[in-house]
Amino acid sequence: MKITRVETFLVPPRWLFCRIETDEGAVGWGEPVVEGRAEVVRAAVEVFAEYLIGQDPLRIQDHWQVLTKGGFYRDGPVLSSAVAGIDQALWDIAGKTYDAPVYGLLGGAVRERVRVYAWVGGDEPEELADGIAAQVEAGFTAVKMNACGRMSPIATSAEVDGVLARAAAAREALGPERDMAIDCHGRFTPATARRILPELAQHRPLFVEEPVLPEHHHALASLVRASPVPLATGERIYTRVGFLPVLQAGVAVVQPDPSHAGGISEVSRIASLADTYGALLAPHCPLGPIALAANLQLGFATPNLLIQEQSLGIHYNNDADLLSYVLDPEPFRFVDGHALRTSLPGLGVTVDEAAVRAADRAGHRWRNPVWRQPDGTLAEW
Repeated sequence: MKITRVETFLVPPRWLFCRIETDEGAVGWGEPVVEGRAEVVRAAVEVFAEYLIGQDPLRIQDHWQVLTKGGFYRDGPVLSSAVAGIDQALWDIAGKTYDAPVYGLLGGAVRERVRVYAWVGGDEPEELADGIAAQVEAGFTAVKMNACGRMSPIATSAEVDGVLARAAAAREALGPERDMAIDCHGRFTPATARRILPELAQHRPLFVEEPVLPEHHHALASLVRASPVPLATGERIYTRVGFLPVLQAGVAVVQPDPSHAGGISEVSRIASLADTYGALLAPHCPLGPIALAANLQLGFATPNLLIQEQSLGIHYNNDADLLSYVLDPEPFRFVDGHALRTSLPGLGVTVDEAAVRAADRAGHRWRNPVWRQPDGTLAEW
């Protein structure tokens, strides 16, 4: 069996899909994307396709080595995301070839269902109580919210009060039996994080995510010491090597994205590395159905999984939503806040190819907002 075609599709709201076809008719799907830079990742996939055409699709690990290490310049979000989507598609082909779900090829299932959480509040969180009530009504047992909107370099008293008030409102709406995660989105400086994290403990978040930017990860050890709350990070880390210092700093939860961090192959290795530090996995996935399918396959086979992000109804999904490009929604039917394990082969997602090709004709040009401080300087989004 040989790879004969590699295609990419730029589909709303902000996704990029990859389709790999073989001479025996097997087709695999992946989702290689950097949100806001999808066109650049598309170009990288096209370059990698030059190597892939004519290759045996079942040599997944060998292809991963060549694509990640065969070039003199390596890593970074664009190249790692291009490899990630290709890797997902190759695992999809392998599962379909062997008539097995990918989790079966990863050693078999360790759980019957994967707990998922729902987003509430948007980029600048407001009206949390109503949003949480809707997700509780839908059966979710956990939500995630942004801690804040734009933040000053050192948070003002009013900004600190705003973060704490949102956490208090969320806890009141959830009650003691449900969980909330709080995403700082890298908007805190280390000084602000040290000030706020201890005060958040009273509201008992499941974890606080990205309290500082990746370039400030050297401060994580001091934040872990200062915080009674479990800290999480990793959506902007792309290799297991990159996760080593944050694990050594003592973070409790790592959040690699299988559409950014080298795909199923690398994230499974990151999960094993995290396990040696007693850390849990909560993969990043505010993306489309193929990305979520890849995450769920990993989740069913990963002992130290904590919880899974998913994008149903997320505030970015204006022109399309999680189920817009699938023929069978059953793998994405959440029961009591969980995705249930199926035995469907490959990634377990049935892509609506006609809808994908039609959407690609329109494409998208999604870009993240650019925020500024009152004095005109750039603010972290």
